[in-house]
Order: sequence, then C-alpha cells, then structure tokens
Amino acid sequence: MTIDFEKKDHVRIMTFNNPDKRNALGIQDFLEMERIDDEVSADPDAWVLIITGAGDKAFCAGADLQEAIGAATSGEHKIEAKPKRWFSHCYKPIIAAVNGFALAGGTEIALLTDIRIAAEQATFGIREVRWGLVPLGGSLVNLPRQVPYCRAMELLLVGDKISSQEALQYGLINRIVPQKELMPTAMQLAERICENGPVAVRLVKEIVLKSLSLPRELGFLAEMELGAQAYSTEDAKEGPLAFFEKRKPRFTGR
Repeated sequence: MTIDFEKKDHVRIMTFNNPDKRNALGIQDFLEMERIDDEVSADPDAWVLIITGAGDKAFCAGADLQEAIGAATSGEHKIEAKPKRWFSHCYKPIIAAVNGFALAGGTEIALLTDIRIAAEQATFGIREVRWGLVPLGGSLVNLPRQVPYCRAMELLLVGDKISSQEALQYGLINRIVPQKELMPTAMQLAERICENGPVAVRLVKEIVLKSLSLPRELGFLAEMELGAQAYSTEDAKEGPLAFFEKRKPRFTGR
C-alpha cells in the first residue's frame, strides 16, 4: 500500500507515498482510494479532503505500468464498467495540492477535485494514447466539461505534457505557489472552508455536480429541493444568530 491517510480536526489528508516510482499506483492503491472515498463521504467529522503526493517531484504518475497496466493488458485484471470514479460522488470539498508530476492518472485524479493548487514545477498531461492506451480515470468525461473543448481534445489526442503555467491559462488549476507554500496554502483553504456551515457546503457541491447533467429547469428544481434541506438544520439558525451577535458561527454540522 502506498497511500497515507491522516486526520487533522475536520480536514483529511490523502498522500500518494511511493516517490521512488513518482507515486505511481498499484491495484491495491486504487482499492484503497475507494475505501477512503467511502470513509470521507460517510464521516460527519470529515469536512474537507486534501489530496497530495509525497516528496517534491511527483503528485501522481498514474497507474504503475508494470503492475496495474500489465495486469490489465494481460487480462489478469478485468476492467469493469462503473458509473462513478473515485470521489466523483463525494460531496465533501476536495483540494488537490499538486506538488510535481501529475501525469496520466495523476491529472485524472486532479480533475476529480474541486480546488487545485499547484507548485511551480508541477506538470500535467494525459498521455495514454502515446502508449496505445485509453485513459479510464474519468478524464474523457471530466476534462471537456472543465476546459474549452479544443484545449481538452488537444491534451487527450496529442498527449503532450503542459506546465503549471499552461494549466493555469487553460483554467485547469486555481493558482500556482512556491513548493514550500503548497501544503500551507491548501491547509489554509481547507480551514477557511471549515469555517463555513458544513451542511451548506456539502449541499452546494452536491447540487452543482448533480445539476451539471440536468437541463437548466431541472437544475433549478434540484437547487431548491436539495438546498431547502439546509434551512431545517441547527447550523441555519446558528449562522444568522452569529451574524447579529457579531461573532463567528459555531457550526456543528447538524
């Protein structure tokens, strides 16, 4: 297993920890990501997840070519069609702290996050076609929805790497920071989100994700139906009360 998972108050941190192989992932690692996805989604005390990589060279180089890809091309590991990818149905905010190479599955994992901070030396790319493979981590669905179609298709069909500066220009990431400021910036963002009402935050993300696949009018309905849930919570009473009392709200997630 090459994935670490730690808890810091309401923040959870998942770290790809296989720096000798640029944090490449084996079959067990993909299963561990599913487990962490389930745990974060179900844990009422987990309000934000940060995903990063160990070391200063790689965020994640995707699937281990020798183990995971080898098992898939030999037929040893059967590729099964699933209607979701890791964290694609997780309604807790997810921040990517991209500390280096984020290639192939690394970029695909970043695409599953909500806010993306990159170190100056970070590199992105979905390069599977260069090796006769098709990316199956959700990028064929996610990338054209997140950047202009022509940008997405160039990345997918040519398979070139792009720098963090190019990724910023594409709208693929939020900002670039020096390496030493990467995790502090990600933690600061996570802690800032944790100051907000956790039920409201979760519902905002859920509504946005669900409405992406709906016609506009049905999206408005989903917004009202799901968003109304927040107004029956204790947090919905605490927020306005704190405003009038000129203090920070003390949210509990209930």
